[in-house]
Amino acid sequence: MSEAYGVVAVLVVLALGGLIGAFALNRALTITHPTPEKLKTYESGVDPVGEGWAQLHIRYYLYAYLYVIFAVDAVYLFPWATIFATVGVSSLIEMFIFLGFVTVGLLYAWRKKILTWT
Repeated sequence: MSEAYGVVAVLVVLALGGLIGAFALNRALTITHPTPEKLKTYESGVDPVGEGWAQLHIRYYLYAYLYVIFAVDAVYLFPWATIFATVGVSSLIEMFIFLGFVTVGLLYAWRKKILTWT
């Protein structure tokens, strides 16, 4: 049992050595000449104006979260639907349980009035 820990320890040391070596090699081979023009923020050809701090309303994060939930739902639902005939009834029950969880999330969002755009 202890030799298994030894193998894991050796692999961790080799991985860390490789990581540190890659960073050191990158630092050694990189040529940098920072100038004020290079250090200036650049985005879409527009010169920056004001501070870089902008606050977003929490509503946008909620919409993004809901999108992720339904995208994951689609990722699981469509491939399952293509092979439904071969997997059987137990898979149907599991899919209804999965859809039940998604429905509970949708009902929660609806009840909290997240789905209204005002």
